[in-house]
Amino acid sequence: MRALIALALTVASLAGCQIQHEKPGSAQIEVVGMKARQEADPHAERKLMAWSEAAMPVAQRELAILYQTRPGQRTQALQLFERAARAGDTEAAFQLGEMLRIGVLGVPAAPAAAAPWYEQAARQQHARAALALGLLYKNGNGVQRDDAIAARWLGLAGERGNAHAMFLLSNIYNEGLGVRQDRAKARALLEEAAEHEYPPALQELAMTVELGDDHSARDQLRASHLMKEATEHRRNNWNRF
Repeated sequence: MRALIALALTVASLAGCQIQHEKPGSAQIEVVGMKARQEADPHAERKLMAWSEAAMPVAQRELAILYQTRPGQRTQALQLFERAARAGDTEAAFQLGEMLRIGVLGVPAAPAAAAPWYEQAARQQHARAALALGLLYKNGNGVQRDDAIAARWLGLAGERGNAHAMFLLSNIYNEGLGVRQDRAKARALLEEAAEHEYPPALQELAMTVELGDDHSARDQLRASHLMKEATEHRRNNWNRF
């Protein structure tokens, strides 16, 4: 009987060790990352460090996001983002692009170096990365200006639901920059961006319907409602920060 109890305890102990050493999933790592950032939990940070050293890309990215908030560790954040991005982490590639494009204390702005990382994330359907890449090509920031390439990446961002990209595309199709001019499509994109409650789109649509055009008759009542909505959303966004 004692032998059976001892055997059962040994099996339970081994099972417990196995569970303890099982590789954490992405969601679990992200929860720990949130705890480390929001609660300044040192135990959570140590977990991230251990998982990062075990070459887990999600942990490297989460630790990098934490280090971004600390001026003395931003260079480490950059290195961790790059390691995670090279291992295929889409969000890390986007965050690396952001750090390189904007630049922070200890990390000079390098939009040309940001472009390949944005592209890596954008090719994995990351909407904000596609928007950022489209803006680089639209403005010639770190890359040679190319309206057609800008429109392609902004189109991807728009398809993924990014209202800012829809608004920019509306202007692109309205003016025929890098694409065949299509004012009907431009108007549809403007309407869609406004449906997503993007304040600049609401404001521009308000001015358009107030005057009337080929796509709709003059409608001062709708214009007034749209302008009011734009003002409310701008105020809410301002109060959020």
